[in-house]
Amino acid sequence: MLQLPTLGLSRRLILGAALAPALPAPTFAQTPRTLDLAVSAPPSSIDPHYYTLTPNNALAAHIFDNLVHRDAQGRLTPGLAESWRLVDDTTWEFKLREGVNFHNGEPFTAADVTYTMDRVPRVLNSPGSFAVFTKAVQSMEVVSPHVIRMRTAGIYPLLPADMSQVAIIWHGLGANPSTGDFNSGKNAIGTGPFRFVAFRSGDRVELERNDGYWGEKPAWQRVNYRMISNDGARVAALKAGDVVFIDAVPTGDIARLRGEPRIEISDTVGLRSVYLRTDFRPETPYVAGPNGEPMTRNPMVDLRVRQALSIAINRAAIADRIMSGAAIPTGQLMPPGTYGYVPDIAPPAFDPDRAKKLLTEAGYPQGFTVTLVASNDRYVNDALIAQSIGQMWARIGVKTRVDTMPFAVVSQRNARNDTSISLGGWANSSGEPSSGLRGLLGTRNLEKGWGTVNRTGYSSPQFDAALERAMSTADDEAREALMQEATRIAAKDFAWVPLHVQKNVWAMRQGLKHTPRADEMTLAQDVRPA
Repeated sequence: MLQLPTLGLSRRLILGAALAPALPAPTFAQTPRTLDLAVSAPPSSIDPHYYTLTPNNALAAHIFDNLVHRDAQGRLTPGLAESWRLVDDTTWEFKLREGVNFHNGEPFTAADVTYTMDRVPRVLNSPGSFAVFTKAVQSMEVVSPHVIRMRTAGIYPLLPADMSQVAIIWHGLGANPSTGDFNSGKNAIGTGPFRFVAFRSGDRVELERNDGYWGEKPAWQRVNYRMISNDGARVAALKAGDVVFIDAVPTGDIARLRGEPRIEISDTVGLRSVYLRTDFRPETPYVAGPNGEPMTRNPMVDLRVRQALSIAINRAAIADRIMSGAAIPTGQLMPPGTYGYVPDIAPPAFDPDRAKKLLTEAGYPQGFTVTLVASNDRYVNDALIAQSIGQMWARIGVKTRVDTMPFAVVSQRNARNDTSISLGGWANSSGEPSSGLRGLLGTRNLEKGWGTVNRTGYSSPQFDAALERAMSTADDEAREALMQEATRIAAKDFAWVPLHVQKNVWAMRQGLKHTPRADEMTLAQDVRPA
């Protein structure tokens, strides 16, 4: 049964495949052990600071380490920092772990932390900057090789949570280490549980165990971290024994695989919300009149139009029929039971008749034409979801062309502001909503580190003010209330169109056990022989 993890921050924050033959289960007693696993979403880079993308972060977690770790339920735990404390309202002190070495034998010290923090906002051509997690730090003081202090402009209780998102790299990589040199392996020097061996973009990453790792040693001597984005091919590889572990089990295969005698399922409710983004600019490139005629204004600037588009979507039908129950309809970023979840924000009710009336009130009685851009290889059933929404919108007079493509292309288009409506997803891997609220919905201000992935132009002084107050409030309960207030403001604005929260489902050959993670990251170190 799928279990909802408990993810409250509390005070911890402060301190075609179906026909493939089923082969006998492999044995894992031989040494050296090799784990062959397959992930659905290919990472775009080995550079741990290139893109705030879950596939990238998951891969980075094998090679690199963060000051603060998160357990499978999203709670903060010690990482390269064995402890942290608030010295005063604006100063956090991190005591660094001693006796840790990088893969090249160099010792880990505070110099690596300052080097990393300086490098993060300067990564060239980053589609989604990690600066959202570093901008709060105004200055750093190296107290000793294993004690560092970070100062913020005001009270900032989320700094340990932010540090759980930033991978530490070796300070000897030079003034401007390039992303290309990470991908080639030259710069892929971390303190993580595995060493980099090879990266074949779009195919696999080869890793070997770091026997000098400071933490719990992985069970595997080597890992073939394969990328198989096609759902059928990924399941076929599992059934044929080409791989022994896969993520993102296709929803239509979950029930059947549960019945397979040599297959085990691992699952949990996740932290990823899937949504649509609508353009707020006065003019937008992919909207036309009901018969394709040019339009002089962007209809989605009107609140009534955004509301109509939202309530024309039958979220329950998507969750039940397309996602086969592996999703929870939502009207916000966070799943139920987590820190920052707003109990009084329900998923927008499906009401196509009211949607038509709202379009008429807004001056579009005949609707209009729009292109919905979506990936076809990133989120569970992303292309099918987009096609379904297009059909729902057509019933209220919004003629929708659904344009699906690889996520890498969607990312490039979003970076160029080359969409009018697009499907996206945000993994609230920090266990609370601040990074999503800042990055997705905050007024774009790269100096401040806000709006780093806000490509729509949404800007609300009221939302920003509520979130600013939250970010400078030390008390957990008061801060959560302010985040909830900011979420209510954005939801009332229909600043984005939330759809559902995904459930994370993995499958493995018999003889393995797996710890499922709410942040959906697929980690070789979470897989062990049973």
